[in-house]
Amino acid sequence: MASVNKVTLIGRLGRDPEMRYTTDGTPVATFSLATSETWKDKNGEKQEKTEWHNIVVWRRLGEIAGEYLKKGREVYLEGKIQSREYTDKEGVKRRAYEIVATEMKMLGGNGNGQAQNGNAAVASPKTANRKPAMDDDFIPEIEDDDIPL
Repeated sequence: MASVNKVTLIGRLGRDPEMRYTTDGTPVATFSLATSETWKDKNGEKQEKTEWHNIVVWRRLGEIAGEYLKKGREVYLEGKIQSREYTDKEGVKRRAYEIVATEMKMLGGNGNGQAQNGNAAVASPKTANRKPAMDDDFIPEIEDDDIPL
């Protein structure tokens, strides 16, 4: 049986992306994304729940995220869930879960109520330009002309 690991999120950035580079110079952006849902409880009271997601974006798409995304900005992401183990400061082994984004669409305004000409800026993979990532998965390479800005 085949399995699928695909995530689709629409939310707002909780902080500006943090840009880093691997030892071989590969760019990677990380940021948090908030997704919220609202409903009415049995008493008719409005309830809201917010989930926070750790996002990782590699290569050119990471550079685009670092350049154009800011705290509060609404964004559409597609990618996969990935876990990693680490040891915390007290020596306890922990597991972190993150979303590795492979497609990104900047939605609406910039988080400050300012629209961007009514269009969403889009970054999506070109399958012909895929390169292996550090863990031998494939992360797409994004070209400048993929993004209608």
